[in-house]
Parts: sequence; C-alpha cells; structure tokens
Amino acid sequence: MPIATQMAGVNMRLEAGALRELHWHKTAEWAYVLNGSMNIAAVNSQGQHYYDTVYAGDLWYFPPGVPHVLQATADLAQGAEFLLVFDDGDFSEDSTFSLADWLAHVPKEVLAKNFQTSMDAFDHIPGKELYIFPSTPLAKASSPEGNTDTPYTFHASQMNVTALSGGTVKIVDSSNFQASTTIAMAEVTVQPGAIRELHWHPTQDEWSYFLEGTGRITLFASSANARTYDFQPGDIGYVPASYGHYVENTGATPLKFLEIFKSDNFEDVSLQQWLALTPPEIVQAHLQLDNETIAHLNATKATVVGPAED
Repeated sequence: MPIATQMAGVNMRLEAGALRELHWHKTAEWAYVLNGSMNIAAVNSQGQHYYDTVYAGDLWYFPPGVPHVLQATADLAQGAEFLLVFDDGDFSEDSTFSLADWLAHVPKEVLAKNFQTSMDAFDHIPGKELYIFPSTPLAKASSPEGNTDTPYTFHASQMNVTALSGGTVKIVDSSNFQASTTIAMAEVTVQPGAIRELHWHPTQDEWSYFLEGTGRITLFASSANARTYDFQPGDIGYVPASYGHYVENTGATPLKFLEIFKSDNFEDVSLQQWLALTPPEIVQAHLQLDNETIAHLNATKATVVGPAED
C-alpha cells in the first residue's frame, strides 16, 4: 500500500494456546484484539516485568526494543485474532528480532559463557525462528525489580463510549493510555443513515481498519481533487494529513471502524464547528446559505451525526 508511509499493519491469528515467539522490534507495536483473548508478557530495560490478559476490543503497546511474548488463551477453542500497527510505513518482518533466530547464530561456547553453564545445554536450540508454535500456558513471572510502572495494555473494551446523535466513539491516546506515545486511536460506530462528519486531521495521516458493516469514504485532496472508496470488514483505508473527508454508513447495520494515527494524541477539525465559530456574514459570503441554516450550525463537535432532517 504505497500511500501508507507512516504506518504498517499486520493481521495475525493464533490457535488456542499458541505462542508468538519471544521477540522485539525496532519500531513500536500497537495492537487491537479482534477476537478471542490473549496473555501477554514483557520485560523493560530496568528488568521490570509486565503481564496481563486482554480481550476483544482491548489494546496493547510495546515501545521499540521492549521484548515480549503473546499467547492465545487455551480456554477459547477459536484462539485469537488481532490487528498489529507499527509506527513505520516501511515495517516488515525483517525488522523483528526473534529469540530462536538470534541464538541459532551465536556459537555454543559463547552461549555457555553468557549463561554460565555447559555447551551441551544448547544442543537442541532450533536452527531458525519459531514464529508461531503450540506451547504450555504462559504463566505470570516475578522480577526482583517489580512490575512496570506504566501498563503496556489498555482495556478499551471496558471503556464507556461517548454517545452521539448518529453513533458512538471511543478515543484512546497517551492521555488515557500512557504507554502509547506514538499511536492514537478512535473506535467509531456509525448507525445506518448516519455519517462520520466532514472533518480533517491537521498533521497526521489516518490509517483506517473496518471491523463491521459497510462504509464509504469520500476525501478531498485540494485543487479540485476528490475521490470515493467503498469498504467492508477487513479492509484498510488511508487518508493523508489535512485531507477533508467523511465516512458514510452504506448498509443496513451499524458500521464500526478504527481511525489510527502516528501520534501521541487524537486531533480532528470539524467543518461544522469551524463554520459555526466563524462570523455568520463571512460564512454567508462564501456559501450563500440562508440565515436559518447558518443559525442551525452546531458549535459543538458532532463527530458522528444522524440522518438529515426532512
């Protein structure tokens, strides 16, 4: 997806009980749990440990270089599915450092010195990365340095939604998920007949992931350039910074999608709010609207608005 220069995504599924091998990245890793539940564990550079269980709609975030492991819980037969987002559009698996892959390239005598044991203890190290494999349940460990001060998970599934005239929104960024310093998110639900209002994001590209329903994004790229795209569950959209756009629910069921940004905070500018806070005579000179329409403009950001009045 050449236009996606700021972020890259991975859709991953683990069978029940399967592990995503111990690894770390040179980029930050943000995740949204799509289905099932996951146990995750990490250790930071101070030797502090972190462990948690996350469920559908929950998030995790690991800063660059923080080693971690992921496991689908064994209690759900379907396993787990999750969306990973990395804060670098050029990210690939070549940017992932896997435990087995590294130790397969270290001489056994060096391993013996490092771990202060005999060389034959390492006779059965795999010759390449394991990536995903079945394993025993991931247990919570303890560290003499204690637990991390900042949680690497956020239970967005338990977060109260902001109810709007045409749907709902949840916003998660570093203001409520302190660890997430490079990724911000809005989870948006748009009811049938409603729209995510006309708006833009001042400085950050939007990476969109569609969860439920069918939708349509129309974007304005300035200089008389506009284009419309249709989306269904599992599709990805990308809106460059400052492009004006809106999202329509084109189906008969609720539309649910994620707006994801490479940023520590969520920002958008509402067209209606901007016009409502502009002197009426200026708006009228531009758009030739009547006084009743101008008076009807809402100075409060709507985010998601319902069907137009008859």
